[in-house]
Amino acid sequence: MKPVCLVLGAGRGIGANVGTYFADHGYHACLVRRSNQEALNESIDLIQKAGNLATGYLINVIEDDSVEDLIENIEQNIGPIEVLVYNLGAQSGMKLLAETSYKEFEWAWRIANLGLFRTAQSLIPLMQQREKGTFLVTSATAAMRGNKNQHSHASAMGGRRMLCQSLNAEFASKGIHIAHIIIDGMVDAPDTLGKMLGDKEFNKLKEDLGSSDLLISPLEIAKTYYQIHLQHRSAWTHELNISSYLDKQWWND
Repeated sequence: MKPVCLVLGAGRGIGANVGTYFADHGYHACLVRRSNQEALNESIDLIQKAGNLATGYLINVIEDDSVEDLIENIEQNIGPIEVLVYNLGAQSGMKLLAETSYKEFEWAWRIANLGLFRTAQSLIPLMQQREKGTFLVTSATAAMRGNKNQHSHASAMGGRRMLCQSLNAEFASKGIHIAHIIIDGMVDAPDTLGKMLGDKEFNKLKEDLGSSDLLISPLEIAKTYYQIHLQHRSAWTHELNISSYLDKQWWND
């Protein structure tokens, strides 16, 4: 029975690439998306065609007991979840205060924080019994700095960062590695940046950039996630900033 890498938010960008990379290195990748069965099947097929193990789930992890039931099902029927990748974004668009609805504001908090809290409360006790486990939590520039059109996103991501710090303070000494990973720039991802810009503008942006590597490679992010997981506990990374070499980092912008 192979250990499991569970990816919550397995879009065709960071999530699918992380799952694929862990599968290439001996893990059973469990990929979870909220929607788009076709895209999920595509990611699963690519992993399986390479001779690796993968299972896909189409669920909304913040509804009812979905994430708790998912974790129980995987632990009982597939294997122990050794790595959890919480890759659910909480971006509802660039909106000023008057344009941000209560529903959008609450949705961002539920995705960014409540979902992570429920996942941790369900999975960490199992990891604690095994005295090992890794939580890799994708975050954003907004976790570090608010902006005039980021009321919803920045407050949600700031909360995610604090939740990661609280989890680390309680569970690092018990063998659970919590890492808050700030993606500080645009990622070459059709399911995130591609949707925000639209296919035409997304493809034009990539064409205009050429080979400049301005967009962050999701495969290179996946490699970084894997290296964080491999770290010896005497030198764990708890927070990391990832950006392209041409990007201006949040603290210099």
